[in-house]
Amino acid sequence: MNLPNYLTISRILSVPLLIWVLTTNLIGSQYGEKELLGCAVFSLAAITDRLDGYLARKHGLVTRIGMLLDPLADKLLIASALIVLVQFNPHLMPAWIAIVVLAREFLVTDLRAVAAAEGLTIQARDLGKWKMGVQVAAVIAAILDHHWSVVTLGGHSVLPVELIARVTIWGMVVLSVASAVDYFIIFWSKIDHAATVRRRAPRVSPRPKASVSMIRR
Repeated sequence: MNLPNYLTISRILSVPLLIWVLTTNLIGSQYGEKELLGCAVFSLAAITDRLDGYLARKHGLVTRIGMLLDPLADKLLIASALIVLVQFNPHLMPAWIAIVVLAREFLVTDLRAVAAAEGLTIQARDLGKWKMGVQVAAVIAAILDHHWSVVTLGGHSVLPVELIARVTIWGMVVLSVASAVDYFIIFWSKIDHAATVRRRAPRVSPRPKASVSMIRR
């Protein structure tokens, strides 16, 4: 175990904490305490997503367990946040949006698994990276909107939280669909290319077995 792996594990452990914060009645919400604490937990977990990978690559600490846990932690964090938001703030996060985004995650995971079984690798795509950033912004805005639809200062609106939440949520949906299509195109091209190479590869016929003559004396 090393520091990047500990950061990844902390992200996994933040999932039940986030669920507890947003669903329990033990934390007051009169002044937005629940929303601020939920945003803090989610934001810190999202930061570890970038930090653990950076540290692992910079210091040569990439391990098999890290490669296994990192994508698992990402999907657990996003999935738990979206599912909780369906209950916590349903007017911004209807169930169908969570289903679309999570379906994309399952699809990409399956495509990578099939590609790996064929000895192929599908690298992370730019659309996927943009999607993750928009997802983080959408979740934070949707949590804050539960208490503040608009942040005002001196009687003037300074931060339209609900508008930001709606824009980023729709951006998340669009990027999820576009990213799924992008991954599928790359997957299909790699599989098709590998199949073409196998068909064109010269077949080596087995060598005939040497006959062994039995000599009797």
